[in-house]
Amino acid sequence: MPITKFTNLDFDQIKTSIKDYLRANSDFTDFDFEGSNFSVLIDTLAYNTYITAFNSNMVVNESFLDSATVRHNVVSLARNIGYVPRSRTAAKASITFTVDIDVLSTVDSLVLKAGLVCTGNQDDSSYIFSIPDDIERPIIEVKDEVTTQITRKYATFSEIDIYQGNYLTRTFQVDGSLDQKFLLDNPNIDTSTLVVYVNNYDSTSQSYDFKSGRGTLYKKVDNILDIDKDSTIYLLQEVQDEKYELLFGDGIFGKKISNNSIITVSYVITDGAAGNGPGGSAGAQGVFLFNGTLTSTTGALAVPLTTPTITTVNRASNGGEIESIDSIKYYAPRLYSSQYRAVTARDYESIIQQIYPNTESVSVVGGEEVDPPQFGTVFITIKPKNGEFVSDFDKSKILSDLKNYSLTGINQKIVDLKILYIEVDSSVYYNSSKVEEINDLQTRVVNSLSTYSKSLDLNKFGGRFKYSKVLSVIDNIDESITSNITKIRVRRNLNALINQFAQYELCFGNEFNVKKEGLNIKSTGFTISGSSDIVYLTDTPNIDEKTGIISIVKKDIIDSTKTIVVEEAGTVDYIKGEINLTTINITSTVKPNNIIEVQAFPESNDIIGLQDLYLQFSISDSTINMVKDTITSGEQISGVGFKVTSSYTNGDLIRVWYLLVLIKEFKFSK
Repeated sequence: MPITKFTNLDFDQIKTSIKDYLRANSDFTDFDFEGSNFSVLIDTLAYNTYITAFNSNMVVNESFLDSATVRHNVVSLARNIGYVPRSRTAAKASITFTVDIDVLSTVDSLVLKAGLVCTGNQDDSSYIFSIPDDIERPIIEVKDEVTTQITRKYATFSEIDIYQGNYLTRTFQVDGSLDQKFLLDNPNIDTSTLVVYVNNYDSTSQSYDFKSGRGTLYKKVDNILDIDKDSTIYLLQEVQDEKYELLFGDGIFGKKISNNSIITVSYVITDGAAGNGPGGSAGAQGVFLFNGTLTSTTGALAVPLTTPTITTVNRASNGGEIESIDSIKYYAPRLYSSQYRAVTARDYESIIQQIYPNTESVSVVGGEEVDPPQFGTVFITIKPKNGEFVSDFDKSKILSDLKNYSLTGINQKIVDLKILYIEVDSSVYYNSSKVEEINDLQTRVVNSLSTYSKSLDLNKFGGRFKYSKVLSVIDNIDESITSNITKIRVRRNLNALINQFAQYELCFGNEFNVKKEGLNIKSTGFTISGSSDIVYLTDTPNIDEKTGIISIVKKDIIDSTKTIVVEEAGTVDYIKGEINLTTINITSTVKPNNIIEVQAFPESNDIIGLQDLYLQFSISDSTINMVKDTITSGEQISGVGFKVTSSYTNGDLIRVWYLLVLIKEFKFSK
């Protein structure tokens, strides 16, 4: 009897295959499968086969990193290649406060105890901030100049780092008779705050190495390279339910912990990204409130005269969530391929994601690719998840951590983020006979463009703005939209050094469209030394129209003519998309935060974020003009008098502060 072969896991297909198999048996040739109770048994067999096949497929899928969907399985597979997923990251802030004590006190210094320091509010929620170690500060005395009597005693805790979350301590006693696991049974741990001490027990003397204190500090490592039998190290791995397990040496790779030894583990339990934000100014939401414990060096409780007022140095930031399944599946094989060595750009990308979890996107450019070449240097640009810039403290830490992975003789340099903004000026034509409320239609246009602005094509280094997609997005929003004429402009923000002579370079990475009469480059207003007039940047192409001169001009209020203030203030390379300003002293800017917006019009409507340019579609600086299509609506059958919007850029001198949405209807006399 032949065996029916099938690959379809559909229930009905399985059932049909069972019937065909039975009919091929001489005992069931004339059997009515549908009209008998035997049909129930066939359904049961088909259902059982379906469930078994489904589970078998799932088991097979969970055996491979690419297809696994259950976090525990993904983590386990990543562990096989030495990858430890990133934990939650506690938001970190920096604060300063002063503690006043009684002038009669004999205390020489104050100790801020490890654990709770203060609380901060964000989005109607309160968050705890802690420190992992005690901090000691000396008492300062203030004396009266005449009587020399002490009038004040205080201690200042300056720029201390605090971490969002509860600070916990857990101890283990090693029992060699058991298959012991050192499991940290608290989820939401920030593993970067882990501090592990081991007080080894000497069985010969029946005593501990340290009569007081926690013992020897152990260091966390990611691999067993360069480790010998005496290395005081531990490894970390994620286990089920997003908890973590500590692994210690076996006497071959890493020092083996003796029986009865005491392991002390301290760490922070954090709310992750939710803890970002607290630390506003006095009176604002998010101001820190002191809740810490102060003691003398002897441990006696010290009560301040008044509750200390906390001054925020840096607001809470860089808090992040535990690494997602998709991220693990992407970075695990890449970190494995790098073998913990930063050589290629992909190596740097994977390693930086590990040492700086707040990374959203990374661009790595070799010095040989820059102009002029800088051999032996790697330029790194990081887009953090929160904000636009990496702090100086984080830069130093990243560079320090990279030394463990980088090759000798290669220098790393972290450069600030360069954002290439894309803006659109779109005239959207609509059939008024099919539109009840124009405001609703405009809102849908803006929302659709906002959705596209968050697509995978954009918001990354090496991103690409696809013009045809934008046109399609607009046209397909509603059947009432008949067409759209959309123009593209690109923008870079110049961060001016106020009242300082400086040179500036703005790279757009895309060729500029050139009009021989000029006005290809536009800017917002600013002032320069020696003049109180608001001035602007503009350009004059050279004869070849490949390069040009940047000038600083002012605009006459009455007749709108331009007057040259500085004729040669820089150069522009239209082909490379680069603007260079010579030495200039900018004294103020019309835009806040010392920003001068500089815009140009690209030669191609498809924009690419090359090298270290982070591509971002700015909806808030775009214009959406709603234009009535009088031909389609039947108001002008012949089309006489109907004027379409120009597809080319305007010749205005000044970059306008664009509104998000403009409503405009072209009306023509019949």
